[in-house]
Amino acid sequence: MRKRTEPVALEHERCAAAGSSSSGSAAAALDADCRLKQNLRLTGTGPAEPRCAADAGMKRALGRRKGLWLRLRKILLCVLGLYITIPFLIKLCPGIQAKLIFLNFVRVPYFIDLRKPQDQGLNHTCNYYLQPEEDVTVGVWHTVPAVWWKNAQGKDQMWYEDALASSHPIILYLHGNAGTSSLGYHVVTFDYRGWGDSVGTPSERGMTYDALHVFDWIKARSGDNPVYIWGHSLGTGVATNLVRRLCERETPPDALILESPFTNIREEAKSHPFSVIYRYFPGFDWFFLDPITSSGIKFANDENVKHISCPLLILHAEDDPVVPFQLGRKLYSIAAPARSFRDFRVQFVPFHSDLGYRHKYIYKSPELPRILSHPQPQPGSEPRASSHFGPTP
Repeated sequence: MRKRTEPVALEHERCAAAGSSSSGSAAAALDADCRLKQNLRLTGTGPAEPRCAADAGMKRALGRRKGLWLRLRKILLCVLGLYITIPFLIKLCPGIQAKLIFLNFVRVPYFIDLRKPQDQGLNHTCNYYLQPEEDVTVGVWHTVPAVWWKNAQGKDQMWYEDALASSHPIILYLHGNAGTSSLGYHVVTFDYRGWGDSVGTPSERGMTYDALHVFDWIKARSGDNPVYIWGHSLGTGVATNLVRRLCERETPPDALILESPFTNIREEAKSHPFSVIYRYFPGFDWFFLDPITSSGIKFANDENVKHISCPLLILHAEDDPVVPFQLGRKLYSIAAPARSFRDFRVQFVPFHSDLGYRHKYIYKSPELPRILSHPQPQPGSEPRASSHFGPTP
């Protein structure tokens, strides 16, 4: 019997030769045997082609998967390398951390003319510029009380400056919202050096000096009208720096209002949402917090409140995602027993998370007129702002 590897054509030739030299019956038997072998060979080789195609397709699929995994692994290695590189980069270049704290390069909305506050719907607001130091200019917005809306139309800077001497309280708002003018206050706010259209490089010392210059400018024009200082978020650090300095020179403001405050910039940076991915990174303080201190940025609200001698009001929303609520409460617990406040009221007003005021919408609270206008309770009390008018225990 012949090997199965012989070509089919050769098998046919041998079968034909055998048929010509044998008898009829033998030839028939041999011919049948040849046909059987041929059929077996044809049947055996038939599925080989689809099996080979399937094997080739499987190899291509495995190749694609392998290539995808290699690309994914490269991406993961790049992300891991970047994750590890950033702490070292910040440590070597502390200025990066300062930029991340100030974020003065982020301007939203960008395409607005700060010289024209009326374009933003503030028709009773005037823009002017002050110069705290040589080569430093800060842009100021002065909003008069809403009851003067009609009188303010078309008036120049001199009219606005003279209006500060009217019988209306004045709020120096440090990077806050001017909506409180509807409560009958003058509101003066400004961009620190390096923000908006103000000229200069931001720093804690420079920002504090800018605030001091604007405060003195207001006092020189306000007569006996009360002047309150209102700081929001990072502005609370500037506010406590300013008020501490004013108290040390015995010219304190009539009150200090801190909205969404922190204790100090290190604790705030550690609690900030941006720090989540590095919070448990080995050497977090050394990599991320020490460069802040080495850059001269402290904003030590917790230390400043021990040297402030004027009424203090702290406002904080329980659902604040930027400055954790517990930092505001901690600051209150430090300020309330401080000896510097023994003759002044200290009040902490929390806003329930159901109100949805988060980090920057406390100004929407309908209770603000009562909180700001009505006499404050005795030291140590803690009313809670709720969804209805009036405090709840």
